[in-house]
Amino acid sequence: MLRNNAVKRKLQEGKTVYGLFSSIPAPLMVEMIGCAGFDFVIIDSEHVSINPETLENMIRAAEAVDLTPLVRVPDCSPGPILRALDAGAQGVVVPHVRSKEEAEAAVRASRYYPEGNRSLNSGRPAGFAKMDLPAYIRVANEEIMVVVMIEDREGVERIDEILSVPGIDMVLEGAADLSQSYGIPWQTRSPIVKEALKRVQESASRRGVPYCAIPRAEEDFPGLYQQGIRAFVLGDERGVSFRAMSAHLNRYRMKAEDFIKEGNHR
Repeated sequence: MLRNNAVKRKLQEGKTVYGLFSSIPAPLMVEMIGCAGFDFVIIDSEHVSINPETLENMIRAAEAVDLTPLVRVPDCSPGPILRALDAGAQGVVVPHVRSKEEAEAAVRASRYYPEGNRSLNSGRPAGFAKMDLPAYIRVANEEIMVVVMIEDREGVERIDEILSVPGIDMVLEGAADLSQSYGIPWQTRSPIVKEALKRVQESASRRGVPYCAIPRAEEDFPGLYQQGIRAFVLGDERGVSFRAMSAHLNRYRMKAEDFIKEGNHR
C-alpha cells in the first residue's frame, strides 16, 4: 500500500539523500541496498529487461526495508509509467527529457485528476481498495515523485521551460549520455559537459527543484555538496559490487605476492 515518500519529505526539509541504481533484476539486491542504508533505489527498466512480476517484487523488497523505490522507465509514454506506479513505485525517473511537452506528458501520466490523467486502478498501491479510493488519489498525487533526467543537449538548452512544468519533483543529471550528445562520448569531465550540468543545476536552484548529482569519484563529492546539492546517486549496484569484489581479491593476491617475495612459500 502506498506510503509516505520519505525521500520527498527529506528533500523538503533540506536533508541529504543517497540513492543507487539497481540494474540486476533481483529483489535480494534491492533488499541489500536498503539494509546498507541507502535512502532510495532507482530500479532500471530502461536499460534492463525486467518482467512485471520481478519488478513488483523488487518494489516489495524495497518496502520491506524502508527504501524508497523509484523506477527508471524507458520514456515519457503513459504505459510504462502506469505499470511502474501500479506495481507500487513511489516515483518514476524519466530519461532523455528534451522539451516542456515531454515533461508535461510525464507529469500527466504520473498523476491523477486534476493534476494528470493516470488511469484509475484499485490494485496494490491502494491496498486493493483497502484505502478509500478518492482519498488514495489525493495521497498518490502528493507522494509520487516525478524525476526528469537531462541527458541531451536539447534538454540543457530548454531546461528553464522544462522545469517550469508544475509537478516535477527532482531533476537528475545524465552526464554520460549528455557527453555523447555533445559529440564527446564518455568525456563526462570535459568543460562543455561540466558547463551544461552547471546550467541545469542553476536552473533547478532558481525554480526550487531539487537537483540530483551522480559523483563519478569520491573527490567530486565535497564540491557538489558545497554547491548546495543534497541528492546523490552513487552509481549502480553492479559497479559497486564489481569494485568491491576486485578490491577484495586484490588484497589477498597482494598478500600472496608479499609472502612469495619473503621466501616463505613452499
